[in-house]
Parts: sequence; C-alpha cells; structure tokens
Amino acid sequence: MFQSVRRPDVLAVTLAAAGILMVTMGIRQSFGLFVSPINTSTGLGVATISFALAVGQFAWGAIQPIAGAVADRHGPAPVLRAGLVLLALGCLLTPFMESGFGLAVTLGLLASIGSGAGAFSVLIGAAAQRLPATARGTASGIINAGGSFGQFVFAPLLQRLIQSFGWMGALWSMAVVALATLPLVGRLTTAATVPAADAGGQGGLGQAVRDSLRDRSYLLLHAGFFTCGFHIAFLVTHLPGEVDLCGLPPSVASWSLAIIGLANVAGSLYAGACVTRYRSKHVLAVMYASRALLIGLYLLMPRTEWTYYLFAAGLGFTWLATVPPTATLVSKLFGTRYLGTLFGLTLLSHQIGGFLGAWLGGLAVTQFGDFSWMWYADMALAALAALANLPIREAPVQPAAQPA
Repeated sequence: MFQSVRRPDVLAVTLAAAGILMVTMGIRQSFGLFVSPINTSTGLGVATISFALAVGQFAWGAIQPIAGAVADRHGPAPVLRAGLVLLALGCLLTPFMESGFGLAVTLGLLASIGSGAGAFSVLIGAAAQRLPATARGTASGIINAGGSFGQFVFAPLLQRLIQSFGWMGALWSMAVVALATLPLVGRLTTAATVPAADAGGQGGLGQAVRDSLRDRSYLLLHAGFFTCGFHIAFLVTHLPGEVDLCGLPPSVASWSLAIIGLANVAGSLYAGACVTRYRSKHVLAVMYASRALLIGLYLLMPRTEWTYYLFAAGLGFTWLATVPPTATLVSKLFGTRYLGTLFGLTLLSHQIGGFLGAWLGGLAVTQFGDFSWMWYADMALAALAALANLPIREAPVQPAAQPA
C-alpha cells in the first residue's frame, strides 16, 4: 500500500528537488563566462570553445530521456547521485584540457551529462510521483525557481572566483559544490510515492513512447520547446561576447545573467500558479510572443549597461518559466507514470535547439563580427513558437489498442 503524503513531506520533496536543480543549473548556465578566459589561456578560438559548449547543450538534452527512463524503472536516487559526481568530474578535469576535443569531452560531455541527469526530467518526475496532483503545479514552479535562483547565485559568484582565483580555480570550486549537494538526494527520494490517479502508463514504457510520438499536440509542444532551447543556449553562451563587443566590462554580462535568474524565480513561481488557473498552451504562447517583442525592442535600444539589465529582467521572467506549463502539458496528455521519460524527450528537443543556438552563435560572430543575424533568427523562432502552441489539445491521450 502507498503511504499518504503529509504536508511536511510535500515541502521537503519540493525544496530538496529545488536545491539540487539550483546547483546543477546554476553551474551549467554560467559556463558562458568561461569562454573568454579559456580562449585567452589556451588560444583555441571562440568557435572551437563554442562548439564544445554546443556539444554540451545537445548532451544535456540527450541524457534527459535516458536518465528519465532509468529513474522511472529503478528510482531517481542512483541517477541523481551519478549525475552530481559526473558534473563534479567534468569541472575538475576541464582545466587540464588543451584541445577542442578535450573540452568537448569534459565540458561538453561529462559536466553536461552530469548536470542533465540532475535536472528537470528526473527531478520533476520524482517530485510528481511523490506529491498529490493538487500540489504538482505549484511544486514544479518552485523547483524550476530553484534552477533560476542558482543562475542568480552562481553567475556573479563564478565571475568573482574567476577574477580572484582564475578560471581553473573557479571550476575546481564548482566541483566541490556539486559533491556537497549529494545529501539532498536522500531528502528527495526517501519520501513515499503516491498512487497515480491519472491516465498513463498502460502498455509499459515502450508503448507510452510510441503513443506520445504519434500525438500531434506532443509534437507541437516539442517544436515550441526547440525554440526555447535555441534562445536560452544562445544567450547563456554568447551574452558575455555581445557585452564585450559593446565595450562594456565583463561584470555587466555576469550581472545580466544573474538578473535573468532572479527574474525567473518570480516568473517560475508565477508560471506554476498560472497552470492551475489557465490553459498551459496559452501560458506558453504568451511567453514565447513576449520574447519576440523584447528582442525587437532590444535591437532598437542603445547598448548601455542599463539596457542589458532591463533586457535581462524582461527575458528572465519567462526564461525557464516555460518548464512548469510544458511539464504540466505532458502530464495532462500522458499521466505521471513515465513523466521522467516523456518530459525528457521534450527536453531533448529543447537541447537540439540549444546545440544550434550555441554553435551558430559562435559561427556568426566569427564570420560576420557580431550577432545580428542570430538575434533576427531568435526573434522569428520565438514568434513561430507562440503560434505552434495554440493548436495543442489539453486532454489525456487514449493509449493505442493492444493486440489480442
């Protein structure tokens, strides 16, 4: 028999998941601050370093459905612990790399796979299976806010560590932080699971995946989330470079990233509340449309530090606030039994966009000397994502009939 979930358990589960995400996302979303110092130290070139980070964007997404599936079958604890150890190992080994291939292995694979194993698909899936349905929307917003708060904390912290101890010392410090997060895994995973009262799970994991990939609404959700990944990866990787092109100090970039994270704490909490009151597809459409508008306004404004701070605050409100309504839509369509796997596949689409955003940004600045074409592409994709979400149907998908 399943044990009932007490209110203290709800709080403990939610805060533990938020704390893990704060560390994994805070470290990962600040890697763009290392592009310039690594380039200065190694002479590898911005395009080469950008490609390593682009590999990381794809690897972070590719591990999501795998980590989600393993967690769905064997529990989230071993997945989360392995992820934190891999993240620490990637940060530890990166300073010893002297080639683009080496960076692709450490930052692109080890650190990113580790961060991905301790990210949304496993954490939200684990929390959803341990929380009553009435608490999931709000909890997903709080968990997501943890990741955003991590960006707010780690971006200026890492910039200060880079200035004080060099980029190598900063990465070694992050390895220690990742390992210090391991005790939170037990706080999350020892809570009792609750019985799923929603549809989903009939026919096993393979059937759930096949049903999802045949569903038009699920595929439209992927299309919108692809754009979200393109947008976020481009900014976290190349915003420091954009600030540098404008002749502003590196602190403007680190504080802009921090403001994005802080604004998204509010945005994530608001999004978590909105999905209990409004259709998730409408919440997503408004978020993507607002990004297109904000980018257009940014392109018309003078490049001052306050322009970046205001731009960061506006974008930050929707930054990762797309996660609660997206995860809610997946659970509405397919239930929570395999939410880790199915939301992981959605995150894979997000990170295919992330790979292109990080890599093409490096190519654009190398070929054209600035990021103008990337901003235009980003604005157009955001507008298309807003439109793609409108036809989504918010009702449980009926599993395909099983052969007699």
